[in-house]
Amino acid sequence: MKYSELFYTIQGEGKLIGIPSVFFRTSYCNLRCIWCDTPYTSWNPENKDITVEDSVTAISQFECSHVVITGGEPFIQGKELVALCSLLDEQGYHITIETNATIFVEVNADLISMSPKLENSNPPEDNRFFTRHQRERISPKVIRQFLDSYDCQVKFVVDSPEDLSEIQTLQQEINIPSETILLMPQGITPQILREKQAWLVDLCKENGYRYSPRVHVDIWGEKRGV
Repeated sequence: MKYSELFYTIQGEGKLIGIPSVFFRTSYCNLRCIWCDTPYTSWNPENKDITVEDSVTAISQFECSHVVITGGEPFIQGKELVALCSLLDEQGYHITIETNATIFVEVNADLISMSPKLENSNPPEDNRFFTRHQRERISPKVIRQFLDSYDCQVKFVVDSPEDLSEIQTLQQEINIPSETILLMPQGITPQILREKQAWLVDLCKENGYRYSPRVHVDIWGEKRGV
């Protein structure tokens, strides 16, 4: 597999927030979010190689029951992802896969953490990735497949209150249950997150969504591998 890093920390986002977890970050992404906080997996992907078996060995050294496979976009390496999840499942791990929900592959997973990308993620129109990103960033069919097949959470990265209308439209079109939707502020510093959290919490209260902080940013800021 192609990957960028493997580390032990706590889950900083979503409904499993605070749980000690081993993160395995794969390389490559089919999207190019302007605010991507892991450009070393997308804009300038690192291409370190590791076998599926060695991945499991590296994960097992931490003696932690929760594994988060993230990216980049893990489902790009579908064959390898299936093999990795199968081995982890055989050993009794709780498996979360974080995905942009544009590619569906059937895998062993306990939680699919989808993060469909809103218009606020678009790179500039003069960027060579703009057309592809805008075309591929939302896949209603894939989102529906995951919702029908797995325990899911649907995290939206929110940059401004104006993003709400796009979220509501997607919820209605795809029939996403409100209780699976989490709103998370866009930002890579604690100060920016604090500036957005008050009005974002209000949006959650008004619409029956869940608010997700970004605890790893609050604790470590932009530091990598935490």
